Amino acid sequence: MTPNFPRPVFDANASAGGLGDLPEWDLTDLYPSPDAPEVARDLDRLETACAAFAKDYEGKLATLDGAAMLACIRRYEVIETLAGRLMSYAGLRYYQNTVDATRAKFLSDCQDKVTAFTTPLVFFSLEFNRIDDEAYARTFAADAGIARYRPVFDRMRAMKPHQLSDEMERFLHDTSVVGASAWNKLFDETMAGLEFTVDGEDEPLGLEATLNLLSEQARPRRSAAAHALADVFTTNIKLFARVHNTLAKEKEIEDRWRKMATPQTARHLSNHVEPEVVEALRNAVVAAYPKLSHRYYRLKAKWMGLDKLQVWDRNAPLPMEEKRTVGWEEAQRTVLGSYASFDPQMAEIAKPFFTKGWIDAGVKPGKAPGAFAHPTVADLHPYVMLNYLGKPRDVMTLAHELGHGVHQVLAAPQGELLASTPLTLAETASVFGEMLTFRTLLAGARDRTERKVLLAGKVEDMINTVVRQIAFYDFECKLHAARRAGELMPEDINALWMSVQGESLGDAFEFMEGYETFWSYIPHFVHSPFYVYAYAFGDGLVNALYAVYEEGMPDFQAKYFDMLKAGGAKHHKELLAPFGLDASDPGFWDKGLSMISGMIDELEAMEG
Repeated sequence: MTPNFPRPVFDANASAGGLGDLPEWDLTDLYPSPDAPEVARDLDRLETACAAFAKDYEGKLATLDGAAMLACIRRYEVIETLAGRLMSYAGLRYYQNTVDATRAKFLSDCQDKVTAFTTPLVFFSLEFNRIDDEAYARTFAADAGIARYRPVFDRMRAMKPHQLSDEMERFLHDTSVVGASAWNKLFDETMAGLEFTVDGEDEPLGLEATLNLLSEQARPRRSAAAHALADVFTTNIKLFARVHNTLAKEKEIEDRWRKMATPQTARHLSNHVEPEVVEALRNAVVAAYPKLSHRYYRLKAKWMGLDKLQVWDRNAPLPMEEKRTVGWEEAQRTVLGSYASFDPQMAEIAKPFFTKGWIDAGVKPGKAPGAFAHPTVADLHPYVMLNYLGKPRDVMTLAHELGHGVHQVLAAPQGELLASTPLTLAETASVFGEMLTFRTLLAGARDRTERKVLLAGKVEDMINTVVRQIAFYDFECKLHAARRAGELMPEDINALWMSVQGESLGDAFEFMEGYETFWSYIPHFVHSPFYVYAYAFGDGLVNALYAVYEEGMPDFQAKYFDMLKAGGAKHHKELLAPFGLDASDPGFWDKGLSMISGMIDELEAMEG
């Protein structure tokens, strides 16, 4: 069991303005306060439960019949819930203000204690994986009560060939708090503390506010922001290179000991997805670069009257786009209305996020950048974090993260062990929520110009989700492969970054000096190696799903909710079968990519 807490996983774009009252989290559903007696109580319960579990079951798992194994699993699930509740509270408080030393200390102290208390449980997966295959199958066929847990343990047993000795696994567990997680915190705290001096701004800005300027209407402001980012990233590049070198080397060592075939193998195993499916996705996207990003950005350069785009033009509004700030109430109405138009149940599930303190929306000093939805534990509810500053694209970010939240609420009845969805399917409801919101906005377009702006914005979002994330994936593949040959200088990492940027963005772009350092702020590379392909997987899957929905499949909504309710209880093949879809079909990804290409076709036709 590895203590876990949320990571920012989505780059939100936003803008300042009159936004109305932005909600903040009410974390008292988890614990009243850091020094509340309930925190100490649950830490004591966790320590006692872990020790008792180890005493009762270590060395005995292979002797348990179906009923006894079910009782064992349910006790383990209680422990997971206790640890998850503690770490969720500590992590969420920390991400509200990552430069607050007391919050950082509380998180570190909780992580240290949870790691120490759960060390006696290391035996569980190791011993479980040593159970004979025949005995394992017989035990999990005993009755429906235990059979429902089999997907969890099938995934656990996929790690069997990569298992180390019990002593080594305990050592790795104990040292985890001073390994990757410590470097993660260093990265987070460094990023939260960076200040960017942007020409034309009265005072230094944080990362989120500076990134936001890259989507401003005025080109000089975008240019100033890009150069400010480059200056600060370049100043700190040795630190960021050290973080990446250390994490990549640590991963290489563990992968080598575990006999992982590639640096990506562990991620594929945890996602319960076949390497060839991910490779088919990657290859389909890379092959489509010319008809997607290359073609679209040439169009954008034409609209903007430029021979070449600069990196600060990538997310720029179109010249014909009206500058507009979307207040929080309007954003809420838009997203809930879009959800309700699909199915009223979806909007009803989403409403409590707005009314019960489950969203933290405002940009505040020290707050983590980006946005995420964190499920906490199955017997509670999720929390959504945004950095909402009122850009129309922020509405899409709200729709995205709220989709995660709806998914997490629907999957929660599966229980702590089965509710969690593999990353490849974790983006399904979020991207679907975005698509619903986009279609609502598109249907309400007042004229041809507004339709063009909306289509272009959606194409850019899909390019960011598919093309950009696969380019990120290729960068990580290159980074980890290169690190195996030795220490990487900052300029080595810069060169790897530029190699994928040029390939993915195409000939419409020129790259400013300093852009080669922009790999340094992407949190995915630090927190969740190879996470990024999940976005492209989710977008392609949702495009295919949405096509089925538009075709009028009977009972689509019921089938869709059943898919979300399954959580991690089913493989992607089983989940997609009711829709007549199969991600292992080589042509599957082309169907999803054709939706993006079709939107670019429409934009090109508007030029005629």
